[in-house]
Amino acid sequence: MAQYDFDGRVAAVTGAASGIGRETAVQFAESGAAVVVADVDDEKGESVVADIEADGGEAVYVHTDVTSMDDVEAMVETAVEEFGRLDYAVNNAGIGGQQAPAGGLSEDDWMAVIDVNLNGVWRSQKAELDVMTDQDDGGVVINMASVLGKVAFENSSGYVSAKHGVIGLTKTAAWEYAQEGVRVNAIGPGFIATQMLDENGITSNEEVRAQIEAMHSEDRLGEPEEIADAVLWLCSDGASFTNGETLMVDSGFTAR
Repeated sequence: MAQYDFDGRVAAVTGAASGIGRETAVQFAESGAAVVVADVDDEKGESVVADIEADGGEAVYVHTDVTSMDDVEAMVETAVEEFGRLDYAVNNAGIGGQQAPAGGLSEDDWMAVIDVNLNGVWRSQKAELDVMTDQDDGGVVINMASVLGKVAFENSSGYVSAKHGVIGLTKTAAWEYAQEGVRVNAIGPGFIATQMLDENGITSNEEVRAQIEAMHSEDRLGEPEEIADAVLWLCSDGASFTNGETLMVDSGFTAR
């Protein structure tokens, strides 16, 4: 993990109870930021806060369902009420959805995936921008896309479509808010060893796991820490001229 000085700064992370979101919240806290841990899993979310506080960091948990505008607004309001501002927002909450060909996907599942993975990012970003544009020094928004925001993947049309949409939303917002001191970027992780892959049978099936690993140049899955490292860099002053970018952290998955 690279070391950054985020003392006096405030970060909010959705989907922060596990996986990439959890590691990102922890790394922000280790770098000195106060963290709003947002998720729908209250038990695991509170556990993340407890871990951060045990290490001397500052954090608060907020139950946040990104399909609810009221919830994401409450998340942002909590950041301001508890810590006075919001500097960094990581819109990471997502679901995998049903595995089926495009023509066999149920309408309910299509809507569920789009509502969390795309609409949820839009809702969160909207609430975050309202605060950041009122601050003298703006802020940074990071939207979690995917390698599947760049390429197709069979039996995942809802997820692929949502992640393509996240990249388009990121590019547009980056241009719209740059003059107000807000940078908006995305990250496109490769396949990362997380609970979502377990639930979709990728890491629990040795043959499937080997096939997925072979799609990456290093023949392995990524680790949540590697994505969190990229998030923190994009929020740092070292990325001050990086805007509207989708940083692919994918061991060459999209390089060919």
